[in-house]
Amino acid sequence: MTPLMEVADLSVHFPTRGGAARALDGVSLEWRRGEILGIVGESGCGKSTLARAMLGLVPATAGTVATDGAAVDGRVALRALRRNVQMIFQDPYQTLNPRRRVSDIVAEALVVADVPRAEHAARVERALDEVGLAPARFMRRYPHELSGGQRQRVAIAATLVLEPAGIICDEPVSMLDVSVRSQILHVLLGLQKARELALLFITHDLSLAWQLCDRIAVMYLGRIVEQGDARDVIERPGHPYTQALVDAVPPREQREPLGGELPDAANVPAGCRFHPRCPKRFDPCDREDPPLFAAGEPGHEAACLLLR
Repeated sequence: MTPLMEVADLSVHFPTRGGAARALDGVSLEWRRGEILGIVGESGCGKSTLARAMLGLVPATAGTVATDGAAVDGRVALRALRRNVQMIFQDPYQTLNPRRRVSDIVAEALVVADVPRAEHAARVERALDEVGLAPARFMRRYPHELSGGQRQRVAIAATLVLEPAGIICDEPVSMLDVSVRSQILHVLLGLQKARELALLFITHDLSLAWQLCDRIAVMYLGRIVEQGDARDVIERPGHPYTQALVDAVPPREQREPLGGELPDAANVPAGCRFHPRCPKRFDPCDREDPPLFAAGEPGHEAACLLLR
Protein backbone atom coordinates (compact mmCIF):
# COMPACT_ATOMS: atom_id res chain seq x y z
CA MET A 1 0.00 0.00 0.00
CA THR A 2 1.30 3.45 -0.90
CA PRO A 3 1.58 6.14 1.79
CA LEU A 4 -1.31 8.56 2.14
CA MET A 5 0.57 10.66 4.69
CA GLU A 6 4.11 10.67 6.06
CA VAL A 7 5.52 12.66 8.96
CA ALA A 8 9.23 12.96 9.62
CA ASP A 9 10.79 14.15 12.91
CA LEU A 10 7.59 16.02 13.74
CA SER A 11 7.72 18.04 16.97
CA VAL A 12 5.24 20.30 18.73
CA HIS A 13 6.56 22.26 21.73
CA PHE A 14 4.33 24.55 23.76
CA PRO A 15 5.97 27.42 25.68
CA THR A 16 5.76 27.31 29.47
CA ARG A 17 7.12 29.54 32.21
CA GLY A 18 10.03 27.21 32.75
CA GLY A 19 10.81 26.48 29.11
CA ALA A 20 8.75 24.27 26.79
CA ALA A 21 6.41 21.29 27.03
CA ARG A 22 7.47 18.72 24.44
CA ALA A 23 3.99 17.44 23.53
CA LEU A 24 5.36 15.84 20.37
CA ASP A 25 9.05 15.13 20.11
CA GLY A 26 10.51 13.85 16.85
CA VAL A 27 7.77 11.53 15.55
CA SER A 28 8.19 9.77 12.22
CA LEU A 29 5.22 7.81 10.88
CA GLU A 30 3.76 6.42 7.67
CA TRP A 31 0.00 6.10 7.19
CA ARG A 32 -0.86 4.02 4.14
CA ARG A 33 -3.81 4.19 1.78
CA GLY A 34 -6.60 1.78 2.63
CA GLU A 35 -5.20 0.68 6.00
CA ILE A 36 -6.39 1.16 9.56
CA LEU A 37 -3.50 2.49 11.62
CA GLY A 38 -3.93 2.59 15.39
CA ILE A 39 -2.22 5.16 17.62
CA VAL A 40 -2.36 3.96 21.22
CA GLY A 41 -1.05 5.11 24.59
CA GLU A 42 -2.04 6.69 27.89
CA SER A 43 -3.83 10.03 28.05
CA GLY A 44 -1.31 12.84 27.67
CA CYS A 45 1.18 10.89 25.56
CA GLY A 46 0.68 13.09 22.46
CA LYS A 47 -1.78 11.09 20.35
CA SER A 48 -4.24 13.94 19.71
CA THR A 49 -1.43 16.47 19.26
CA LEU A 50 0.01 14.25 16.54
CA ALA A 51 -3.33 14.14 14.73
CA ARG A 52 -3.79 17.90 14.92
CA ALA A 53 -0.23 18.58 13.79
CA MET A 54 -0.70 16.29 10.78
CA LEU A 55 -3.61 18.47 9.64
CA GLY A 56 -1.98 21.77 10.59
CA LEU A 57 -4.49 22.45 13.37
CA VAL A 58 -1.56 23.08 15.72
CA PRO A 59 1.72 24.53 14.38
CA ALA A 60 4.70 22.19 14.23
CA THR A 61 7.90 23.30 15.95
CA ALA A 62 10.00 21.11 13.65
CA GLY A 63 9.67 18.31 11.13
CA THR A 64 7.73 17.77 7.93
CA VAL A 65 4.35 16.47 6.83
CA ALA A 66 3.80 15.03 3.35
CA THR A 67 0.81 13.63 1.49
CA ASP A 68 1.11 11.42 -1.57
CA GLY A 69 4.85 12.15 -1.53
CA ALA A 70 4.46 15.96 -1.70
CA ALA A 71 5.37 18.19 1.24
CA VAL A 72 2.54 20.11 2.89
CA ASP A 73 4.36 23.42 3.10
CA GLY A 74 1.89 26.19 2.36
CA ARG A 75 -1.74 27.27 2.57
CA VAL A 76 -2.65 25.81 -0.82
CA ALA A 77 -1.12 22.43 0.02
CA LEU A 78 -2.74 22.45 3.47
CA ARG A 79 -6.14 23.23 1.98
CA ALA A 80 -5.75 20.31 -0.44
CA LEU A 81 -4.69 18.02 2.41
CA ARG A 82 -7.73 18.91 4.52
CA ARG A 83 -9.97 18.15 1.58
CA ASN A 84 -8.37 14.72 1.19
CA VAL A 85 -8.05 13.88 4.90
CA GLN A 86 -10.85 14.66 7.35
CA MET A 87 -11.05 14.30 11.14
CA ILE A 88 -13.66 13.06 13.63
CA PHE A 89 -13.26 14.41 17.15
CA GLN A 90 -13.91 12.83 20.53
CA ASP A 91 -17.01 14.78 21.62
CA PRO A 92 -19.58 15.15 18.83
CA TYR A 93 -21.69 17.64 20.77
CA GLN A 94 -18.83 20.12 21.00
CA THR A 95 -18.00 19.82 17.30
CA LEU A 96 -21.55 20.42 16.04
CA ASN A 97 -22.91 23.95 15.87
CA PRO A 98 -26.05 23.88 18.07
CA ARG A 99 -27.66 26.67 16.01
CA ARG A 100 -27.46 24.85 12.69
CA ARG A 101 -29.55 22.06 11.27
CA VAL A 102 -28.00 18.72 10.39
CA SER A 103 -28.17 19.45 6.66
CA ASP A 104 -26.18 22.67 7.09
CA ILE A 105 -23.61 21.02 9.39
CA VAL A 106 -22.93 18.23 6.91
CA ALA A 107 -22.81 20.64 3.96
CA GLU A 108 -20.40 23.09 5.64
CA ALA A 109 -17.28 21.37 4.27
CA LEU A 110 -18.73 21.65 0.77
CA VAL A 111 -19.14 25.40 1.21
CA VAL A 112 -15.58 25.82 2.49
CA ALA A 113 -14.20 23.74 -0.37
CA ASP A 114 -16.17 25.74 -2.98
CA VAL A 115 -18.05 22.69 -4.25
CA PRO A 116 -20.86 23.81 -6.61
CA ARG A 117 -24.06 24.34 -4.64
CA ALA A 118 -26.02 22.21 -7.10
CA GLU A 119 -24.15 19.15 -5.75
CA HIS A 120 -24.76 19.85 -2.05
CA ALA A 121 -28.15 18.22 -1.53
CA ALA A 122 -27.23 14.94 -3.21
CA ARG A 123 -23.91 14.68 -1.37
CA VAL A 124 -25.45 15.44 2.00
CA GLU A 125 -28.23 12.90 1.51
CA ARG A 126 -25.77 10.24 0.41
CA ALA A 127 -23.49 10.87 3.40
CA LEU A 128 -26.36 10.70 5.89
CA ASP A 129 -27.67 7.54 4.30
CA GLU A 130 -24.23 5.91 4.50
CA VAL A 131 -24.00 6.50 8.25
CA GLY A 132 -27.49 5.11 8.86
CA LEU A 133 -29.49 8.34 9.24
CA ALA A 134 -32.51 8.64 6.97
CA PRO A 135 -32.16 12.06 5.29
CA ALA A 136 -35.91 12.76 5.34
CA ARG A 137 -35.99 12.28 9.14
CA PHE A 138 -32.75 13.94 10.20
CA MET A 139 -31.77 16.71 7.78
CA ARG A 140 -33.82 19.41 9.51
CA ARG A 141 -33.04 18.43 13.09
CA TYR A 142 -30.73 20.30 15.46
CA PRO A 143 -27.94 18.62 17.48
CA HIS A 144 -29.88 18.85 20.76
CA GLU A 145 -32.62 16.72 19.19
CA LEU A 146 -30.19 13.84 18.61
CA SER A 147 -28.73 11.13 20.83
CA GLY A 148 -24.97 10.88 21.36
CA GLY A 149 -24.67 8.13 18.79
CA GLN A 150 -26.72 10.08 16.24
CA ARG A 151 -24.56 13.17 16.77
CA GLN A 152 -21.42 11.13 16.10
CA ARG A 153 -23.03 9.74 12.94
CA VAL A 154 -23.65 13.33 11.80
CA ALA A 155 -20.00 14.16 12.51
CA ILE A 156 -18.93 11.16 10.42
CA ALA A 157 -21.28 12.19 7.61
CA ALA A 158 -19.71 15.66 7.63
CA THR A 159 -16.33 14.07 6.88
CA LEU A 160 -17.69 12.02 3.99
CA VAL A 161 -19.16 14.74 1.78
CA LEU A 162 -15.75 15.71 0.38
CA GLU A 163 -15.07 12.06 -0.47
CA PRO A 164 -11.72 11.95 1.35
CA ALA A 165 -9.08 9.25 1.03
CA GLY A 166 -8.55 9.12 4.78
CA ILE A 167 -10.24 9.95 8.09
CA ILE A 168 -8.48 10.58 11.39
CA CYS A 169 -10.64 9.26 14.24
CA ASP A 170 -9.66 10.83 17.56
CA GLU A 171 -11.18 8.61 20.29
CA PRO A 172 -14.48 8.54 18.32
CA VAL A 173 -16.37 6.26 20.71
CA SER A 174 -14.91 7.12 24.13
CA MET A 175 -17.72 9.61 24.94
CA LEU A 176 -20.50 7.20 23.95
CA ASP A 177 -22.46 4.62 25.91
CA VAL A 178 -21.13 1.09 25.66
CA SER A 179 -24.26 -0.02 23.83
CA VAL A 180 -23.68 2.59 21.11
CA ARG A 181 -19.94 2.14 20.62
CA SER A 182 -20.19 -1.05 18.61
CA GLN A 183 -22.73 0.59 16.28
CA ILE A 184 -20.42 3.51 15.51
CA LEU A 185 -17.44 1.19 15.01
CA HIS A 186 -19.58 -0.89 12.65
CA VAL A 187 -20.37 2.27 10.66
CA LEU A 188 -16.69 3.23 10.42
CA LEU A 189 -15.57 -0.23 9.37
CA GLY A 190 -18.36 -0.44 6.80
CA LEU A 191 -17.32 2.89 5.31
CA GLN A 192 -13.67 1.87 5.33
CA LYS A 193 -14.45 -1.19 3.24
CA ALA A 194 -17.04 0.40 0.96
CA ARG A 195 -14.97 3.50 0.17
CA GLU A 196 -11.51 1.90 0.64
CA LEU A 197 -10.74 4.58 3.19
CA ALA A 198 -7.60 4.87 5.27
CA LEU A 199 -8.42 5.28 8.96
CA LEU A 200 -6.07 6.65 11.60
CA PHE A 201 -7.65 5.39 14.81
CA ILE A 202 -6.54 7.09 18.03
CA THR A 203 -7.41 5.26 21.23
CA HIS A 204 -6.18 4.46 24.73
CA ASP A 205 -7.92 1.07 24.46
CA LEU A 206 -5.32 -1.44 23.28
CA SER A 207 -7.84 -4.27 22.95
CA LEU A 208 -9.95 -2.13 20.62
CA ALA A 209 -6.93 -1.29 18.49
CA TRP A 210 -6.06 -4.98 18.29
CA GLN A 211 -9.52 -5.82 16.95
CA LEU A 212 -9.70 -2.98 14.41
CA CYS A 213 -6.23 -2.12 13.16
CA ASP A 214 -3.83 -3.44 10.55
CA ARG A 215 -0.84 -1.75 12.19
CA ILE A 216 -0.30 -0.15 15.61
CA ALA A 217 2.01 2.63 16.78
CA VAL A 218 2.45 2.92 20.56
CA MET A 219 3.18 6.41 21.91
CA TYR A 220 4.77 7.42 25.19
CA LEU A 221 5.59 10.97 26.25
CA GLY A 222 5.56 12.48 22.77
CA ARG A 223 7.37 9.67 20.98
CA ILE A 224 6.56 6.45 19.17
CA VAL A 225 8.16 3.68 21.23
CA GLU A 226 6.88 0.73 19.20
CA GLN A 227 5.21 0.13 15.86
CA GLY A 228 4.42 -2.72 13.55
CA ASP A 229 1.77 -5.20 12.46
CA ALA A 230 -1.01 -5.24 15.06
CA ARG A 231 -0.63 -8.95 15.77
CA ASP A 232 3.14 -8.69 16.19
CA VAL A 233 2.93 -5.70 18.52
CA ILE A 234 0.25 -7.24 20.75
CA GLU A 235 1.44 -10.85 20.80
CA ARG A 236 5.18 -10.15 20.86
CA PRO A 237 5.70 -6.67 22.32
CA GLY A 238 9.28 -5.45 22.13
CA HIS A 239 8.96 -2.52 24.52
CA PRO A 240 8.26 -2.87 28.26
CA TYR A 241 5.64 -0.10 28.05
CA THR A 242 3.71 -2.01 25.38
CA GLN A 243 4.01 -5.15 27.49
CA ALA A 244 2.53 -3.29 30.47
CA LEU A 245 -0.39 -2.10 28.33
CA VAL A 246 -1.00 -5.63 27.07
CA ASP A 247 -0.85 -7.10 30.57
CA ALA A 248 -3.42 -4.57 31.79
CA VAL A 249 -6.08 -5.68 29.28
CA PRO A 250 -8.73 -7.92 30.92
CA PRO A 251 -8.98 -10.84 31.36
CA ARG A 252 -5.19 -11.08 31.42
CA GLU A 253 -3.51 -11.23 34.80
CA GLN A 254 -1.14 -8.30 35.08
CA ARG A 255 2.27 -9.81 35.68
CA GLU A 256 4.17 -6.72 36.73
CA PRO A 257 2.16 -3.58 37.60
CA LEU A 258 3.25 -0.39 35.88
CA GLY A 259 4.13 2.04 38.65
CA GLY A 260 4.29 5.82 38.68
CA GLU A 261 2.60 8.32 36.39
CA LEU A 262 3.32 9.74 32.97
CA PRO A 263 6.00 12.43 33.50
CA ASP A 264 5.39 16.08 32.69
CA ALA A 265 6.14 16.89 29.04
CA ALA A 266 7.97 20.00 30.29
CA ASN A 267 10.36 17.80 32.26
CA VAL A 268 11.17 14.81 30.05
CA PRO A 269 13.56 12.36 31.77
CA ALA A 270 17.09 11.98 30.43
CA GLY A 271 17.96 8.82 28.54
CA CYS A 272 15.03 6.52 27.79
CA ARG A 273 11.96 8.52 28.73
CA PHE A 274 10.25 5.41 30.08
CA HIS A 275 13.09 4.31 32.37
CA PRO A 276 11.70 5.86 35.63
CA ARG A 277 8.70 3.49 35.38
CA CYS A 278 10.32 0.55 33.60
CA PRO A 279 10.55 -2.79 35.46
CA LYS A 280 13.36 -3.89 33.10
CA ARG A 281 15.60 -0.82 33.27
CA PHE A 282 19.34 -1.38 33.54
CA ASP A 283 22.49 0.72 33.70
CA PRO A 284 22.48 2.71 30.40
CA CYS A 285 18.73 3.44 30.38
CA ASP A 286 19.03 6.69 32.32
CA ARG A 287 21.71 8.01 29.93
CA GLU A 288 20.98 6.72 26.41
CA ASP A 289 17.89 7.74 24.44
CA PRO A 290 17.18 4.68 22.26
CA PRO A 291 16.10 4.86 18.62
CA LEU A 292 13.74 2.29 17.15
CA PHE A 293 15.40 -1.12 16.82
CA ALA A 294 14.17 -4.15 14.86
CA ALA A 295 11.92 -6.21 17.15
CA GLY A 296 11.20 -9.33 15.11
CA GLU A 297 9.08 -9.40 11.97
CA PRO A 298 9.80 -6.89 9.18
CA GLY A 299 8.37 -3.48 10.08
CA HIS A 300 8.15 -4.30 13.81
CA GLU A 301 10.32 -1.83 15.76
CA ALA A 302 10.70 -0.80 19.37
CA ALA A 303 12.73 1.87 21.14
CA CYS A 304 14.34 -0.27 23.85
CA LEU A 305 18.03 -0.83 24.61
CA LEU A 306 17.28 -4.48 25.34
CA LEU A 307 16.93 -4.94 21.57
CA ARG A 308 20.24 -3.35 20.68
